[in-house]
Formats: sequence, C-alpha cells, structure tokens
Amino acid sequence: MKEKNKNIKWWLVVLFVVCFFVPSLVVLFIRMEKEAPQIKLDLDPAVFGMKKDLTMTLSDEKSGLKKVWVGLFKDGREVVLLEKEFPTSGWLRKGSVNRVPLAVAVKPKELGFTDGEGMLRLVATDYSWRGWGKGNHTYIEKQIKIDTKSPRIEVLSDAHNISPGGTALAIYKLSESCEKSGIWVGDHFYPGYPAGLADPDIFMAFFALAHDQGKGTTIQLEAVDMAGNRTKAGFYHYIKKKTFRKDTIRISDNFLASKLPEFEALLAGRSQQSPIDRFLYINRDIRGENKQTIDRITANCEEKIYWKGVFRRLPGSATRSRFADQRTYTYKGKAIDHQVHLGEDLASSAHSSIPAANGGKVVFAEYLGIYGNTIILDHGFGLFSLYAHLSGMDVETGQTVNRGEILGRTGKTGLAGGDHLHFSMLVHDTFVTPREWWDASWINNNISSKLKSIGYVE
Repeated sequence: MKEKNKNIKWWLVVLFVVCFFVPSLVVLFIRMEKEAPQIKLDLDPAVFGMKKDLTMTLSDEKSGLKKVWVGLFKDGREVVLLEKEFPTSGWLRKGSVNRVPLAVAVKPKELGFTDGEGMLRLVATDYSWRGWGKGNHTYIEKQIKIDTKSPRIEVLSDAHNISPGGTALAIYKLSESCEKSGIWVGDHFYPGYPAGLADPDIFMAFFALAHDQGKGTTIQLEAVDMAGNRTKAGFYHYIKKKTFRKDTIRISDNFLASKLPEFEALLAGRSQQSPIDRFLYINRDIRGENKQTIDRITANCEEKIYWKGVFRRLPGSATRSRFADQRTYTYKGKAIDHQVHLGEDLASSAHSSIPAANGGKVVFAEYLGIYGNTIILDHGFGLFSLYAHLSGMDVETGQTVNRGEILGRTGKTGLAGGDHLHFSMLVHDTFVTPREWWDASWINNNISSKLKSIGYVE
C-alpha cells in the first residue's frame, strides 16, 4: 500500500512538472528573449534645413514594440521630437505592434535651434521581461547638421541669347555643395554639372528652348543644397523670335505597301486595320514611344566634353527637310496628321558613309521604330547627336568615337521615303537645331569663349 502511495506521489510530481513547471519555463524562456528592437532610419543626408521629414521604421518580431523616443540635442539643450507608447495584447501581455513606420517633421528654427552641429538620439524598447520587465532597448546617436541658409548663385557667363530650337550655355558658381542645380526653362529642368576646374563650386549647364517655346518663357537658375534649402535666381538672357517652315508629306498606297511590312512586329493585333490606320498608329503612337526611349537614353550623360570645334555635316549632302518643319500628312488629297520634324534630312548618294559629327560615346545603336536603325552619341554635359534611317551600323553601345570616324551608312529604314540621313542634336531630351552646331562662329561666340573665360581647356 505504501509502495502504491509512493508511485502516486511520484506521478503527481511528474504531472506537476509537465503541466505547470515545464510550460512556465517555456513561457519564461519566450518572454525573456533578448533580441533588441530594430530601427531603420532614413537620414541621408544628415542635414536639417528649414524642415526635415524624418522617417524611420521600427520592428520587434518577438516581444512587440513598447516605446519609442526621439530627441534633438544641441548646445546643451534637448527637445523631444517624438515619444510614443504601443499597446499590448493577449494574456502574455506581448506588444500588439511588431512593425511600424513613423515620420516626424522637424523644423529646427521653430524649435529654437541655430545652425551648426547637433545630435539626434533615438531609443526603442520592447515588451520582453528581461531587465526586471524593462525590456530590451536599442539606442542610436547620429551626428547631424542644421543648415537653414539658402545657397547663393553667382552667374559667371553672359550673352545668353537663344531662339526657339536653340541652345545656350550658362556658367555659375555656388556658395556651397548642393544636391542639385541647373536651369529651368519654363517647366523643363536642365541639370548643371561641375566644370571640372580647381574650384569645385563652378558649374556649367547647357539649356535649350524647345521649338514651340518663345518670348515670355521663364528662364531661371535654381540650386537646392543638401538641407533642401532652395534658391532661384534670374539671369540676363534674350529670346529671339524664330518661325519655321511648313511642309506637306503626301502618303501614297505604294509607300504604305513598301513600309508597313517593316513594322509588322510593332503592329501586332492590328492586321484588320486599314493600311492608313496602321500608318497613323506608327506616325503617332510609335513616334511617341520612340521619344520616350530617347528621353530615357538622354536622361544621363558623361560629365566631360568629348567634342571639340565645329560639328561635321554629312559630306556632299543636300538638305531635304529642315529642323522643326511643320509637317502636314495628306492621303488622297486630305490632311490626316500633323507632326513636327525634329532634325535635318541630309541626302547624298545611296548608302553613303556617315562620319561622327564630333567626338562622343555611343549610347544607343539599335532599331528604333520610325527612326529605323539609329545611333545616338553622348558628347558630354547633356549634348547628344542622333543618326537615323541607317542601312548599316558599324559601332556598338559603349564605344568611344572620334570626329569623322565612320558610324554606318545612310539608308531608308524606319519611316524614310528614300535613302538619306536624319540628323538631330539634343540637349538632354530637347531636340535643337543642328545648324548652330555646324556653325564655327556660333560655337565660338556662344560656347567656346565662355569655356575659355573660366580656364576650361577643351
């Protein structure tokens, strides 16, 4: 009987251990976890201007977030920017928030801080039972700078004369390092780049006036420093008046029959449309898609000048169409479309060799819709040249070429009606007239003389 009672007591102990003690240890082990909360802070750059949108993400997957505190310390004074507690849930009283994005707008001047060095402090705590219930905590200190003064811009160049479809160069000096600077022409921004001189604060920016812009277009310099402080400044410029020719392009059935097969892959799903409707899709929609491709290619550029002197025109060529011709397309005597021709059509003998207009880097050498086989050269600082309708291409993307080096041969790929070269110049994504760049006097008066004035060696 005693033996039986001993066995019962032993089983009761085992049952107690299994039912209470072991679960208690498991709960204790779980709730005593030691992983501290994670803080991902977006503080690039670590400069506070008139207003800084401070963003962060807090996370704690095991015990849940308990509290976050953010303070700004400078000159022996600290101001609390954010203090927030998070709720619990369940019988274990774990945090109900495991991950949360937070944002706080910091306005140093309104908080009574002056410009200079300071310290950002952050503390995040979780609901772990470690530290007698105080939990795990993460503490971060980040050096910051308060800068509420806008940058100053000094314009070093003069004679910024420009006409619709034209190019100009502005050279300027900044009072401090800036996140971005450049020139606004209307609502279009042309970035500036360091001029590569001993003074790192001297910048240059090519800018353009689109063919459909004219007098009254606002042209301003802008600089935004690392703290987000912004300065806009007008500078002397003169916009000349210019008009463009009108032209009529007659579309025939023979032209459609010869051209549409080339676009078969781009016309998928449109086989039931009439030939003229397919042409209009190419002339409008595919033209627009091609422009987007060009915009993407010219969005970035080399920050050096590859070119020197006058740009070369296709040797022995005659002009068939000019830049910004206002084209009306007709079919069977009726106007069906209107487009602007953004280049110069140059005709020589069939399959003529095409020399590079000037030194540059090949950034595109592929088929491009209405332009057919196309090569684009980056000449540096946002200046590009485009060669279209080629029958063959002799260069590859990434290759550097010298002025006069053969790129390919003229042809009639794309929407070309006959063998010729479509030649364009661009300032970033704005088509400009090539005639300025073919003119040695214009280049000297408007570009080279300005570069020489700051000691830039071409």
